Amino acid sequence: MQGSNDTVRAVILATVMSLLTACGGGGGGGSSNGSSAATPPGGVNLQVVSFGDSLSDVGTYTPLASAVGGGRFTTNPGQVWTQNVAQYYGGSLSAAFTIDITHKLNAQNGLGYAEGGSTVATPANQNDFLTDVIGNVEMPVNQQVSSYLATHGSFNSGQLVLMWAGANDVLRAGSLPAAAPTVQTAATTLAQLVGQIVQNGATHVVVVNVPNVGLSPKGLAAADGGVNLTQLSQLFNQDLNAALQADGLQGKVIQIDSYTWVNQIIANFQANGFVVANTAQACDPKKTPDDTALLCSPATYVTANADQTYMFADDLHPTTHLHALFAQFVEQQIASSGLGH
Repeated sequence: MQGSNDTVRAVILATVMSLLTACGGGGGGGSSNGSSAATPPGGVNLQVVSFGDSLSDVGTYTPLASAVGGGRFTTNPGQVWTQNVAQYYGGSLSAAFTIDITHKLNAQNGLGYAEGGSTVATPANQNDFLTDVIGNVEMPVNQQVSSYLATHGSFNSGQLVLMWAGANDVLRAGSLPAAAPTVQTAATTLAQLVGQIVQNGATHVVVVNVPNVGLSPKGLAAADGGVNLTQLSQLFNQDLNAALQADGLQGKVIQIDSYTWVNQIIANFQANGFVVANTAQACDPKKTPDDTALLCSPATYVTANADQTYMFADDLHPTTHLHALFAQFVEQQIASSGLGH
């Protein structure tokens, strides 16, 4: 397996030289309302801005990962939920930063600030996340928000701001009870960042809580069957709710309960079009470099339609189909808040 991975990295390095002239990661132009005045499916034109981690990353590492058909943390070339939501409201979403061959992030013109590996506020060099592939470069969410404000100054009423973070804080916190302060601090910090976004002009802010990480294939494979990760996920969400309420933000944001939603999808996976729930992954670990969805492509699927029939791409990240269903759920919750339809 190590030899295969070394070969793949060599291919990436050789191929990326031809990609540097197009290192914007695809999509062009970032998130926009489009040039057409036609009403989008969502009923209102909104420019999407996204902050978070790999669950929302639209292509930060594409210039390197595309050499093997990867680019996003899903069953490539499928989209992640933030891209689907952006299209639903009449726009598109591309990466705010993309990586180059020297493992440096370069600013682009996109509004997709979410980056795989990001925590709420922990510096990248304190973690070990695919360092052999991308290095320690990912911005934590507090830095993502600061970067946006430094470039754009403020948010506006024509934007839909998507915030989904905290899963990496849960994954890296360790075991309870010692892990509790780490997770609680991340949750309260996230609420503060949401407050910063609102204070700087955002009127449509979507805040997604942490899914039940204990029910991921990674969680199920743990010695305790995911119990600790489930409890940490619950703790994060409880503290996030409490902090949003304490900061007077609950009435100013649209909260999305991904924890309950994922539980329900897993319990009813066949009714939602899946053949395999959370017990296996769509990207073959023996064929996918580093066993990560970032480097997953149709050539590494376990079956030709695994992107539609499996829930998980690797041991943590959703497949194309699960991302699409989640986007629909988010869109429904936004409509229920009175915005669009």
